Amino acid sequence: MTTPDMNLLTALDVLLSEQSVTGAARRLNLSHSAMSRTLSRLRDVTGDALLVRAGRNMVLTPYAESIRAQTKQTVFDALAILQPDLHSLNLTHLERTFTLRANDGFIDAFAAPLIAYVGQHAPHVRLCFLPKPEKSSAALREGQVDLEIGVVANMGPEIRTKALFRDRFVAVVSKQHSLAKLSALSLEQYLSASHIVASRRGEFSGPVDIALKALGLQRHIAATVPSFPAALAIAHASDLMALVPRSFLIHESLGESNARFVAFELPVETSALTVSQMWHPRQQGDAAHRWLREALETVCQQLMRFEG
Repeated sequence: MTTPDMNLLTALDVLLSEQSVTGAARRLNLSHSAMSRTLSRLRDVTGDALLVRAGRNMVLTPYAESIRAQTKQTVFDALAILQPDLHSLNLTHLERTFTLRANDGFIDAFAAPLIAYVGQHAPHVRLCFLPKPEKSSAALREGQVDLEIGVVANMGPEIRTKALFRDRFVAVVSKQHSLAKLSALSLEQYLSASHIVASRRGEFSGPVDIALKALGLQRHIAATVPSFPAALAIAHASDLMALVPRSFLIHESLGESNARFVAFELPVETSALTVSQMWHPRQQGDAAHRWLREALETVCQQLMRFEG
């Protein structure tokens, strides 16, 4: 019996992830015809079509779907055997691109310091930040993302997590707002304001509104926007009050004469937020990935050190 070419495993993994000959060819730096020939070889070896046409797209066969996770894990396990231990990891010569998925607010607050830290210690490592349209572990499981950053939710039991810092919501107004000169915000004053809310799904309710409803109260929400940075931008240019995590203000000179915003503790109690990094267990022993996790933790701790 002829032993299959083990290089086909990498091609199979990419084809199953991309579900596209064109996409797989692009990722592997091959021509479309070369990738098509590789798919033909894989079909001969497995005895399965693997990818079939469905309209304008390609879809996985049931067999391909069933081996998708196993294939990716096998490729990662093989790569781990060839990777050096963390103690012998040469950051100066390490060439790697890491993909991180986070919301816009986290990227605004933490991406620049993380990029600077990585550039200082591992100059040939590149970071690719992707938006986070939903909370799901699918991108981690399929190997599209190296790290997911945010509040843990809807993640599979196999996903590894580590807390980065604790956060909380605060009320924010522009320096020109009529409430900006207050030292603290009462419930009555909070309700007197009109509010701008960040919601990916356009919902006019959140943790604050649940707390207010328990008191038989309701605030006036003038509009929703899809991200916290957008809410801050609108608050800065209007008389609306925004609700954002405190960490998103770490680069603002709050309390100083040149400050753009004034932040208040909320007059109602809401649950604290634990921001974590999440990764698939296949990368647990990857020395370079472990270094990235430690780098992110270091940067977050440095930035959040003085946050109460």
